[in-house]
Amino acid sequence: MGQFADLTKVPAPAKIEGRAGTTPAPARKAGEGVGPFKKMVIRGVTLIDGSGAPPRGPVDIIIENNVITDIRVAGTPGLPLKDSREPRDFDYELDATGMYVLPGFIDLHVHGSTNDKAPDLSYSYKLWLAHGVTTVRGVELADMETSLSERARSARNEIVAPRIFVYQRPGNGKGWTGGLTNTPEKAREWVRWAAKQGIDGIKLAADPNQPPEVLEAIFDEAKKQGLGTTAHLSQIGVGRMSALQAGRAGLGTVTHFYGHFESLLKNGPIQDWPVDYNYQDEQDRFGNVANLAKESFAPGSKQWWAYLEEQKKNGVTFDPTMTIYAASRDLMHARNADWHEIYTMPQLWYFYQSSRENHGSYFFDWTTAREVKWKNFYHKYMRLLNDYKNIGGRVTTGSDSGFIFKTYGFGYIEELELLQEAGFNPSQVVTAATLNGALTLYEPKGKPVPPIGTVRVGKLADLVIVKENPLQNFKTLYGTGHLRLNEKTQKLERVGGVSYTVKDGIVYDAKKLLADVAEMVRAEKAKLGWPEQGLPRP
Repeated sequence: MGQFADLTKVPAPAKIEGRAGTTPAPARKAGEGVGPFKKMVIRGVTLIDGSGAPPRGPVDIIIENNVITDIRVAGTPGLPLKDSREPRDFDYELDATGMYVLPGFIDLHVHGSTNDKAPDLSYSYKLWLAHGVTTVRGVELADMETSLSERARSARNEIVAPRIFVYQRPGNGKGWTGGLTNTPEKAREWVRWAAKQGIDGIKLAADPNQPPEVLEAIFDEAKKQGLGTTAHLSQIGVGRMSALQAGRAGLGTVTHFYGHFESLLKNGPIQDWPVDYNYQDEQDRFGNVANLAKESFAPGSKQWWAYLEEQKKNGVTFDPTMTIYAASRDLMHARNADWHEIYTMPQLWYFYQSSRENHGSYFFDWTTAREVKWKNFYHKYMRLLNDYKNIGGRVTTGSDSGFIFKTYGFGYIEELELLQEAGFNPSQVVTAATLNGALTLYEPKGKPVPPIGTVRVGKLADLVIVKENPLQNFKTLYGTGHLRLNEKTQKLERVGGVSYTVKDGIVYDAKKLLADVAEMVRAEKAKLGWPEQGLPRP
């Protein structure tokens, strides 16, 4: 039946239950990356340093024991590079002449490939690294114990994985014996306990046991303990705690779009729900979000600017994660993305299909009218993000991949494209993806100058090395590359993809990482009795 094989006639993976089934990544094998080295030199690159500075090059980047120690001019643009450039006492030399170097990308909203959507966490890790993502904020990556263990293993470079920041939800942790965090006292107690376990921050989400007074206690105690906070201010609680109110209470990051437009409702603090609305019916839940576009104050209104100015004053970061809901405005585009056949696990593909049980699989009867409402909602949301950026507010990049037809790594690159659609120029997009993320992660720790996020002397060696200029076309960052007409042959050719990702001074061949993932997917398909070619579809 080929590409459109009947999904009902293909053996289904085991039912996915909650966040169970997390399997740690296997140990890093010989040949999986090289380094770090006593002295490594990357030769002849054009540098996009993440600070907003214009590209410059050619330069040579010198790295010693995972720290950038020098960036040297390697020649004059348009002329041959200087021969025999110092230093010559290197342990490893990477000739990247004509290529581009950026800081490692930072994804501020991830969940690991848990829920039995993949054999183990290396599936998501390798896809992130293959797309230049060298740091992730797990919200949650996995359960607390697994997340802390994986963070330590990554820091020791024992596994092939990005740098991991561990954010957990209140009440999580096997050693916590205090029960529900449903009072300010209990919430503070858990925050202090979790800080001692070593977490980096707290993720707040829909929880009827955490009314405003409990959230305020969490925000306050988190700051005292040097922990970051990020909140998905869902429909369950947003009527009493909007993004504006959360910002006043000390929230660090608003993730997704939740809470923004509820802060701007024209008819008071509660959205006008349809009378037959049911939050647990996910098509109701997500289908009605786009109604906020009409119910909220207009862009450019005094209420609009007052909201943005106050959020900036309170130091709130906006982490929009537009990619994870982009299917709502064009379902066919998301479902037919180039990468699904080779890089999407069969369990994950099954999870994406319309389902009353699987979270985010809410396309039970998704109509043109719904897509149009979502497109209009995105226009307004993008204007909000661009205006916030323009007044000096911080906007970052997060993907939330693993749901809604967004596969790890690929979803992150789409987020860069969506920020450009929102009005960010390409250099502003790169800064959102690098420096802004680093500041957001390290400021709660009392480190206003983060060790990552820019390519500067003294910073850690987290880098993305690419052949194509990403500022000219972010599509060239996708692992599947970009189709371009070769004018000499008059045939389409596939160009781009990340060439090398450097994390902690270890050089990974991004194409090899993708090949590893492709083999993982092929093996799982064979194990489950799926066809090797194409994807089974309803």
